[in-house]
Amino acid sequence: MSSNQIGNFLNSWTDGVIEIGRVYVEGGDYEKCAEKFISSHYAFDNEETLFKPTFTKEVIFRNSKELALSYFTGGDVAEDNGFALKPWGNISLEELHTIEENNLIVAMGILNLKPVDEEEMTMLAFTFLLVHIDDSLKIKVHHSSPI
Repeated sequence: MSSNQIGNFLNSWTDGVIEIGRVYVEGGDYEKCAEKFISSHYAFDNEETLFKPTFTKEVIFRNSKELALSYFTGGDVAEDNGFALKPWGNISLEELHTIEENNLIVAMGILNLKPVDEEEMTMLAFTFLLVHIDDSLKIKVHHSSPI
């Protein structure tokens, strides 16, 4: 596995979050967009997956596809306002560290998120445990928190 492949996956993840918000703002089917994003970036469809999103206080973990969708688009959990619906104008990777062992990759880093029409940035630390599924990388464990 090359660092380019990991970088490409992370770029795809950040682009996907931005895309959900863009579709939402344009009045499109943002839930379908988010479902596709989750299926292509997370291992929920294939194996047990753990998800601790950035901004949770009441329901800390979202360990199912349905609860992940609620976090990204709002819905099933009262505290979910739709992380991806902000919308974000830019998400940049500020720092990245990786470890590859056997069939697993750990990616840990810092993301800087800038909302559309706002100057204030949100910085978060993340850890993704990535697995290979059907020649793609998918997130098996996601933990992120604000800095």
